[in-house]
Amino acid sequence: MIARDAARLIWGSVTHSLSKSLLTALGIGIGIAAVSLLTSLGSGLQLYMLDQFSLFGTRIIAVNPGKDITHGIGGLLSSVRPLSLDDAQALVTLPGVESVVPVVQGVGAIEYGNRQRNSDILGVGSQMSKAWQFKVSMGRFLPEDPSGHSRAYAVLGYTMKQELFANTNPLGKTIRVGGLRFKVIGVIEKKGQMLGFDMDDIVYIPTDKALQLFNREGLMEIDITFSSATSSVQLAKRVKQVLIDRHRDEDFSITTQDEMLLTMGNVLNVLTLGVAALGSISLFVGAVGIDTIMTTTVRERSAEIGLLRAIGASQRQILSLFLGEAVLISLLGGVIGLALLAAIAATLSLLVPALPLALHPLFLVLALLASAFIGLLAGVMPAYSASRLNPIDALRAE
Repeated sequence: MIARDAARLIWGSVTHSLSKSLLTALGIGIGIAAVSLLTSLGSGLQLYMLDQFSLFGTRIIAVNPGKDITHGIGGLLSSVRPLSLDDAQALVTLPGVESVVPVVQGVGAIEYGNRQRNSDILGVGSQMSKAWQFKVSMGRFLPEDPSGHSRAYAVLGYTMKQELFANTNPLGKTIRVGGLRFKVIGVIEKKGQMLGFDMDDIVYIPTDKALQLFNREGLMEIDITFSSATSSVQLAKRVKQVLIDRHRDEDFSITTQDEMLLTMGNVLNVLTLGVAALGSISLFVGAVGIDTIMTTTVRERSAEIGLLRAIGASQRQILSLFLGEAVLISLLGGVIGLALLAAIAATLSLLVPALPLALHPLFLVLALLASAFIGLLAGVMPAYSASRLNPIDALRAE
């Protein structure tokens, strides 16, 4: 039997009962679409998270107060000591440091005239706009004041400016932040959201003023940016040593952006594998469907198998014919799955434009290869049974 005749037999067998073949292929198609969609969502979410963390720059280290320490057998204690403005100032002179931003966060009422808005208030240092790559669209950012007694200046986020001042110029106007009077000296350009946190609906005030406003003893965080010639590991060691010398103990936590991205990447990888495994249940169901249909087909076509064997077809050729049918049906399912995936992706892009969905050509090729492999596995037993039929017994089945 030549390859062209075998291909015709395979194609004719699949198209003879087209509705049955399509229904069988649909099971594989749904599984391929589900797995491809979920893995694409996972990949898109990873890219989204990377973009979100990059909003604040790509070389940043965060220092937070407190460190979990193990004590005794199974004991976990938390050592917490406030980070101070003096701690932040001591880090400025470290080699490789470009900027240091002491941060205090709180929530309060922001008022101008008869307009009031409850929102986030960030106490930050004068280098924040440079360190976080936040450009000022109007006026200027908070000036540097090493005295520790900064003037009551405020810089507004884009949304905050729109809500309080609409289209009027806010520069030089006085607002009340948490009941205290501040003079507006600048507006930050529109930044959007980060992980659900609106970066535009914020008022920025000097860190020392925020400590007084919220009656805090220490900082929430110290952010440090560094030059490209310095590695995050090297700088983290320097920061650790300086703070230990000042505190006489390691009562703080240092997190590099690389560590944050690695941890987030690991979590997302596990999540992607988990949801892909759930979607693979559909592929298993589809494989069972192919196995069932092919087993039934072998019984229905016993006479045909006997005739092929009688005119000289070998067991290997019979095996190849039925495996070819299983693979063709499965590939048809793969094509159906990719069509479903395209339709779902187009619908989601219209209904949920912000949904991070990354479709890679490699994923599509792998999906087709996976469907062919599933068909091959599902068709092995029925094809083997067909090849082992006795020609005489098979002819008697007619």
